[in-house]
Amino acid sequence: MRAQRAYPLSFATDLFSSLLIGLVEFAEMWLIYHNVTALGGLDSTQMLLLFGLANLSFAVAQIAVGHTDTLATYIRMGTLDAFHLRPQPLLLQLITSDVSLRRMSRATVAAVVLTVGLIVNDITWSTAHIVLLATAVLSGVTIFAGLFVCAAGLQFHLVDGSELTNSFTYGGSFAAQQPGSVFSGPVRALFGFAVPVSFVAYLPTIALLGLPGPPWLPADLAWFGPIAALWVWIMALMLWRIGVRHYQGGGG
Repeated sequence: MRAQRAYPLSFATDLFSSLLIGLVEFAEMWLIYHNVTALGGLDSTQMLLLFGLANLSFAVAQIAVGHTDTLATYIRMGTLDAFHLRPQPLLLQLITSDVSLRRMSRATVAAVVLTVGLIVNDITWSTAHIVLLATAVLSGVTIFAGLFVCAAGLQFHLVDGSELTNSFTYGGSFAAQQPGSVFSGPVRALFGFAVPVSFVAYLPTIALLGLPGPPWLPADLAWFGPIAALWVWIMALMLWRIGVRHYQGGGG
């Protein structure tokens, strides 16, 4: 972290580029909702909640464990073997090997959008709503962190398959920004239960707004975010364990 801040101009440039990514993603969603009355039952004001929850959860998870997608580079270069020499769990070493401070700008954009969405939308606040909001953010971060670990576990087998795993990590982030009601049945099942990113933002959004939700994704499911996060981490640890056992070393 000190090394990232050692060159102020370079660090500022990294922060600015991350800020632009967050702003461009928000502009994309704003343009879509600006040109339609509603999309999937949500208008442009309600979209702020959806976008803010999805992007804040993803950005925080990316800061914490997003660098696990560099595992393929470690495998190809043979430097992963050095991790095995240290008396700490391999996954813990990989997670703590880097913290990308530049990604804080993207998280800031998402936090601002979420705050505005909470203010401008007509939400009848209660203790249950506050608990739901806090649970949604924590569950969302945990779900995306688990997806990053899933992607890392698959790299032991794919090595050069980062584009495939990105479809579930970064693609999951994009899917989380969309109303679940716009998906067809199979896609709704995929992003609702198999890769449960609908629990990150869409379900909490309609629950906070008092909307019913589409078939298979009723608003009451928003309370099951921790169970969805547990399911993702069961998959993540299983894939990681299988991948580590499959790894035979860099051959050096």
